Amino acid sequence: MKPDDKSLFLDAMEDVQPLKRAADVNWQPNRNARVRQIVDTTQLDNILTLGFLDVLPLAEPLAFQRDGVQQGVIEKLRHGKYPRQASLNVLRQPIEQCRQMLFSFIKQAHHDGLRNLIIIHGKGREDKSHPNIVRSYLARWLPELDEVQAFCVALPHHGGDGACYVALQKSEAAKRENWERHAKRSR
Repeated sequence: MKPDDKSLFLDAMEDVQPLKRAADVNWQPNRNARVRQIVDTTQLDNILTLGFLDVLPLAEPLAFQRDGVQQGVIEKLRHGKYPRQASLNVLRQPIEQCRQMLFSFIKQAHHDGLRNLIIIHGKGREDKSHPNIVRSYLARWLPELDEVQAFCVALPHHGGDGACYVALQKSEAAKRENWERHAKRSR
């Protein structure tokens, strides 16, 4: 770049403001959604543990399934067949902030009756890289939340090894609504 070009560029960019960072949480619009109420997670004890961590080797995929979850549900989750209703991006976030964000995200999603989520954590090239540390904490934290039924690595076009699909259990309101709908049919 010639000195003239640089000064011209700097003059042209003088009043440019940087873009604000995109939101870390993205809720997909739902046609049947009721009025959304924000869950105050400050009143809840964050049960997600910190401390000593066994770092997962990069070759070991993220995967978890609670007892009683049908294999067909796991297969559909693994193949990305469920629509992602919300996403959480924890890229380049400090571990404690990831912990807080994850806890609030899962509680809010469950409260809203969402069932299928995606968490973007990034991929590292080494076992001790920050994205792999976050990934290892996710492998610990997600099973600690009763709402989480299963999780697995996302498909390549949804982030691959740098993201995971999460399946939540039905909320009490959704169970009740489902029961009422089926009870009306049997009458």
